[in-house]
Amino acid sequence: MKKLLALLLALCMVMSLAACGGNGNTETTAPAGSESVSDTEGTGEPAAPQETVKLNIGYMPNYASVWSVLTAIDKGYFAEEGLEISLWPFNDGPSEIAAMEGGSIDLAYIGHGAHKLCINGQAQIFLPSSVHSTDRIIVLPSAGVNSAEELANLKGKKIAYNGGSSSETALNGALGVAGLTLDDIEAFEMDPSNMVASMMSGSVDACTAWNPYSNQIMENCEGAKELEFATDSVNLSSWICLPKFAEENRDVLVRFTRALLKGMEFASKEENWPYVIDLYAKECAKDPEACQVETADAKWFSPEDIKTGLADGTMKGYYTRQQEMFIEGGAVEAPVDLENYVLFDVIEEALG
Repeated sequence: MKKLLALLLALCMVMSLAACGGNGNTETTAPAGSESVSDTEGTGEPAAPQETVKLNIGYMPNYASVWSVLTAIDKGYFAEEGLEISLWPFNDGPSEIAAMEGGSIDLAYIGHGAHKLCINGQAQIFLPSSVHSTDRIIVLPSAGVNSAEELANLKGKKIAYNGGSSSETALNGALGVAGLTLDDIEAFEMDPSNMVASMMSGSVDACTAWNPYSNQIMENCEGAKELEFATDSVNLSSWICLPKFAEENRDVLVRFTRALLKGMEFASKEENWPYVIDLYAKECAKDPEACQVETADAKWFSPEDIKTGLADGTMKGYYTRQQEMFIEGGAVEAPVDLENYVLFDVIEEALG
């Protein structure tokens, strides 16, 4: 009789626990910030835990490339979204896109020049990062150029540039200001690290480089001058992925973008730049003091900048003008609808 009563009591307890498990109140472990434990389908059943997704991210070893992503990693914003980030360095945007096509990286930061590959359908933009409206060229004394007003003196000179990147865009801009074309100079296309060596050896008279390479040239080439010139150009940097990744991994893309925006919120504020510089210096094994100059390279977008820019058309204006520049330069044949390669819906969802 005692055994029978014990058995009945145990059965009642099991039935009671089963009833409690089906009312949607059971907590499920998930990364902080995740919505996976909510009853999003209206079924009364909690969703499955959000699985950690590992992402390989392409970047270039300069402040413009890492200012937001390193902040988001260090602050734990990616971890909150269930994302594990591994960073992989590249010399330029075209190399990153090639690596994405080969499957070695998932997402990447690109400078201005590689945007033409997005316009031509190779990749898609899912978040703008920064912008500036001036370009720079570094000249040695042999160039015979002492100011931006004397850029016409570049005629016949040897100039190094990196094809397909913002370096090429800057060179075309400088020549345009001077009323010259590539036919008027001796142009040498090369890797940015070789650009540094060529300037140090004096085998070229000028170059268009970006940080950290431009800073290395200025530090090691006696008499070098970095000249800033204004054009009607828009020099943008953005975060990109392949169209296939965006189609198959939209949720992951939104989560990454949301975490990156949190990093941008913190890192875009000037009072936080020393924190970001320290992260950058450690990641790229550089002197923090030497890194400070790079904070002046661009306007670093905050989430509010992007949100406001989407609402008033500023962001679309940037990408429209950028596309016009590539058409004018012959890198893009005809106008392309921005919606074809800029994922405004992903940006808006992440902002929301």
